[in-house]
Amino acid sequence: MGEEGKKLKEFSKDFEEKNEGLTVDVQAIPWDTAHDKLLTAVASGNGPDVVQLGTTWVPEFAEAGALLDLSEYMEDYPNFAKENYFDGSVTTMEHDDQVVGIPWYADTRVIYYRKDILKEAGYEEAPKTWDELKDAAQTLADRGEDSYGLDIDRNDQITPFIFAWQNGYEANLEEGDLNFDSPEFKEAIKYYTSYFEEGISQKQEGKDIVEAFKDGSKPMFFSGPWMINIINDQAPDLEGKWSTAVMPTKETNTSSMGGANLSIFESSDNVEGALKFISYMTDVDTQLSWLEESNTLPSRTEAWEDPVMQENPMYAIFGEQLENTKPGLQTEQFERIAQELLAHIERITVGGADVEKELEEFNQEAQSLIEE
Repeated sequence: MGEEGKKLKEFSKDFEEKNEGLTVDVQAIPWDTAHDKLLTAVASGNGPDVVQLGTTWVPEFAEAGALLDLSEYMEDYPNFAKENYFDGSVTTMEHDDQVVGIPWYADTRVIYYRKDILKEAGYEEAPKTWDELKDAAQTLADRGEDSYGLDIDRNDQITPFIFAWQNGYEANLEEGDLNFDSPEFKEAIKYYTSYFEEGISQKQEGKDIVEAFKDGSKPMFFSGPWMINIINDQAPDLEGKWSTAVMPTKETNTSSMGGANLSIFESSDNVEGALKFISYMTDVDTQLSWLEESNTLPSRTEAWEDPVMQENPMYAIFGEQLENTKPGLQTEQFERIAQELLAHIERITVGGADVEKELEEFNQEAQSLIEE
């Protein structure tokens, strides 16, 4: 999917040279159509041997019986071992005591911030706690009209959960309880929505975030590793004026574990070739080459010990944050639940609806989804 899909065909030639008789046929598809295309492939039984899955999609496809259980192959392929990966990634490998995918690349969210503008506001470094984040963002928003302190993408479904995890929220999926009525979850959503209610974050989409970061109207935002190259390419004048930092702490500084896994379709007629390809793509040396090619972060923790990861301060921050991450709730209903939450948050932030009432309704809707 995405940009990596376009690069993978050329990249796979090395694998073909090392595995005579195996050819890698890459089908690159956009992320926004991938989910439905893959569901169609499951229904028809005509899917690929190896499939890339976003980490939040794994439970849905595993529940549908679309993914081969890799448990019996773990011993023969040491690259698949769970101890090779971050804890947040290991959670996405498993479903109902089966191993249904191997982490291909990792992804998490951190703070991007303008060092020069925060310094003017009295902050020598990025905010380290919720209170500091709010204080710094308020100071930045008070600079004048069209100035904001923290850009929060209201279409990003993982940000509310990041705040909730930082506040100590946990779901109890084994007991079928999402715990969205817990104090930890409610407090986090109130904190999240307060940024919009107090004018610290822009309710409307506004100008492109790179442009707003460049002109200083939005000097802080959360994003993933792909933004490093985008800022360097589109705002080269900012070199030396911006940096990244780990997420702020409440109870924890947990961020999201995103990225993608590689799985084998249950209908594959070349399981052996598929296993070899996944093993190749999760080899440490391959992962470092793929980083250079695609700027996606290695899933293998050993790759993070390489000098290229340690000596680049931007990568080092992501490596530090990856030590404290959680994936989206591992239920096949996560996508629907997350979209419901965003809809209720919009009623609060844009429509002025009552937080308690909206969260009560959301909890009931979400519980009914997992009880279907």
